[in-house]
Amino acid sequence: MEEDKVKEKQPFLERMKEKWGLTSLLQVVIIFIVFAATGMTVVFIRPLIFELLGITNANGWLKTVSYLVLVFPLYQILLLTYGFLFGQFAFFWEKEKKMANGLLKLLRIRK
Repeated sequence: MEEDKVKEKQPFLERMKEKWGLTSLLQVVIIFIVFAATGMTVVFIRPLIFELLGITNANGWLKTVSYLVLVFPLYQILLLTYGFLFGQFAFFWEKEKKMANGLLKLLRIRK
């Protein structure tokens, strides 16, 4: 119980550093920058992709499916690319592998 109170008082960046197993606060900041750059890039590129495919005026279901099929994988690729450019590829590669394993487990059909 006392340990929980100590963690609550610990600064946010310190908590993230521990949670992610990083060695410095600079790494935490760089990782947040990578997430921000990736998100901003996707926000900029998504309308272009939808316009190229002619689905800008489509219904919600088509846009949602298109987003999951096209934009979600693009986000993952951009995340790794920005991670590489900012020197944090190993961190993001490990997160991608964990996510892929989780998705495979979710999609795996049990006999």
